[in-house]
Amino acid sequence: METMEKRTQEQNAQKRVVAVQEKKGLGISEILLIGILLAAGAVLKFFVGSVINFGMKPNFIIAMYCLVMLLIRPKVYEAAIIGLLAGAICQFFPGQPYINIASELVGAVAMVLLMKIPMKIGKFSLAPVVCTFLATLVSGFAFIGIMYLMYYTGADITPTPLAAFMAIIFGTATINAVIVQVLFPPLKLAFRRK
Repeated sequence: METMEKRTQEQNAQKRVVAVQEKKGLGISEILLIGILLAAGAVLKFFVGSVINFGMKPNFIIAMYCLVMLLIRPKVYEAAIIGLLAGAICQFFPGQPYINIASELVGAVAMVLLMKIPMKIGKFSLAPVVCTFLATLVSGFAFIGIMYLMYYTGADITPTPLAAFMAIIFGTATINAVIVQVLFPPLKLAFRRK
């Protein structure tokens, strides 16, 4: 009798086992979300950048890749690819050529690494605002560093004065942090429903 009960319990336990498949790469919905948000960032950069222009336009593409990373939680190599795509999109805008490819790569990897730091106060997460602000700074300072390195090694570029860069970087970081903090909760709900 005990053997039969034990066998029944084992069979029930086996039925309860749920197979969990490991996520391999990004799904089609995540790839579409990346494309849509990077395109939205490009539109913002074009239209807002034509109004606000102090020798360098604010880069809202950073806000969008930060937002997409918060939504899809990519691996580091996937974040690097997203950063490279964002940098490639930036090539369609006036400015120093090719520098954004490296700076957005660095900013995207910084974003995904910053997201690993716990930043919750009760139920409220500070990750959207803090990670976006810091990732924007990382991207901006990488841009400045690469540009001045190229300038001092003899490249034919004219660097923007450092004071103007600082104002743009910190201003863009603040705006990006606000944009992501406002857009993240509703987009998270919409994305989770799908």
